[in-house]
Amino acid sequence: MELRVENLSVARGGVPVLTGVSFRVANGCALVLRGPNGAGKTTLLRTLAGLQSALEGTVEMEEAAYAGHADGVKSTLTVRENLAFWADVHGVGGVDAALDAFGLARLADRPAGQVSAGQRRRLGLARLLVTGRRVWLLDEPTISLDVASVGVFAGVVQGHLAQGGIAVLASHVDMGIDGDVLDLTPFKARAA
Repeated sequence: MELRVENLSVARGGVPVLTGVSFRVANGCALVLRGPNGAGKTTLLRTLAGLQSALEGTVEMEEAAYAGHADGVKSTLTVRENLAFWADVHGVGGVDAALDAFGLARLADRPAGQVSAGQRRRLGLARLLVTGRRVWLLDEPTISLDVASVGVFAGVVQGHLAQGGIAVLASHVDMGIDGDVLDLTPFKARAA
């Protein structure tokens, strides 16, 4: 099932931010959301993820995995235990594959609170691989990542797309991921 958004309007703090947003993302494809700070990228992604209600419009898609600005990592658990927790929540395995995919295998037994910001971000993104979800909603996923890690991340996303997955990403930087670009500027809600 593709991701379909029709005439979606979203608000932040009760104030309309975007109105009339429509797009489709086919299986195996990515959509990169662009726009200046405050344009509504995060608000749109949070709405798609079901973390807040839309003002109007429809969203049709399978259940999605959302990776926001926070990494969703428990500092007292080891890197492996963090991934195992999410794998258990979603009833999916693949912890070792996720560790390998993001270059975290050598850190598997280290408490997550003792890794660098970039390693912590990679751990947060590795959770995507243990969700079993085909739709990934990613808000500024490359924050805290060095150039090599951005390349690793892009490779993981391209692999996900090659298996029929869907990715919607908000970013100000080129991540090296093939996909359509949607500039949100034309959908900015007008002040009442």
